[in-house]
Amino acid sequence: MTGVTVCCGAVNSIKALWETRIKKSKDELKKEIEQRDRRAVGRLTGAWEDRITLAKLKEKVVTEEGRVILRIEQEKSKTLPPALVQLSQIQEWQLHRIGLKKIPRFISSFESLIVLDLSRNSVTEIPKEIGKLTRLRELFLSYNKVSCVPEELGCCENLEKLELSMNENLDELPTQLSNLKKLYHLDLSMNQFTTIPDCVVNLPSLEWLDMGSNRLESLPEDIHRMEKLHTLWLPRNELEYLPDNICRMQSLDTLVLSKNKLRDIPPLMEGMSNLRFVNFRDNPLTYDVTLPDLKEDADEEENDREMFGREFMHFYIQEARKRGSQTFTSVINVTLEGVSETASSL
Repeated sequence: MTGVTVCCGAVNSIKALWETRIKKSKDELKKEIEQRDRRAVGRLTGAWEDRITLAKLKEKVVTEEGRVILRIEQEKSKTLPPALVQLSQIQEWQLHRIGLKKIPRFISSFESLIVLDLSRNSVTEIPKEIGKLTRLRELFLSYNKVSCVPEELGCCENLEKLELSMNENLDELPTQLSNLKKLYHLDLSMNQFTTIPDCVVNLPSLEWLDMGSNRLESLPEDIHRMEKLHTLWLPRNELEYLPDNICRMQSLDTLVLSKNKLRDIPPLMEGMSNLRFVNFRDNPLTYDVTLPDLKEDADEEENDREMFGREFMHFYIQEARKRGSQTFTSVINVTLEGVSETASSL
């Protein structure tokens, strides 16, 4: 009887073990089926969501003057959906005030992109994939939070306009940007630059440069290398002097230097015949001069231009030369008088 009891106990244990294993297998199989079903539903839901997203994006696409444009303004969208890749034929992005924080890396898929305008967002980084956009002509990233520009931007060989004004901590540019042979318009205003970057001086086609409201303390001595530059905006900086080579900028016709720390105007600037408009307003210039022939019937704006503009510059240089000569003569006279008195006493 004892043997029978032991045998029955062993059989029951084995039976319980198998039942446990069978139940576990069934549970695992059930879980796997449920997970597979959820994934299938998820894929189906994702596909439908992508379709809905794509349909909404297509509503934002317009065609103007033969150019396909994606235009989104004042709608909250911190990121751009991957479904956007399916609209890679778009030639221009106009995404303003949408709170965008990141330029997606799939931007490289938009090889037809000509204009990328992401002004007034919260973009913190320009991805290196930007270098794949070899047809890009205009890049606008003003009023964002960009602190670094990737060297790959120098691969955008057809870039003509670049605007990076009002970014938080932007204070330098990669040397590779000098490869932008077609860039003629550059806006770096309202940043933290202390000097004009070498790559900017090396841009062969640059015609228009705005570096106002930075922290510029001096200008490069070889500034005349910007041979095609006709407009240079430098207001609200820390400039104390101008290099003499500025007078060799033969194409320069507009120069704004208001609200700096200039003490003098280089005499050689008198020969800049192509300079049509210049502004020296709000600088602590050494001499306080006023144009003698200021028009009484001119409006206030015109008076301001004359008071601190081209005519003012010429008159200031002449006055500075005259007063400098008088000072030099006075010094000689004082010296000669001192010599005479000494000779007499001897």
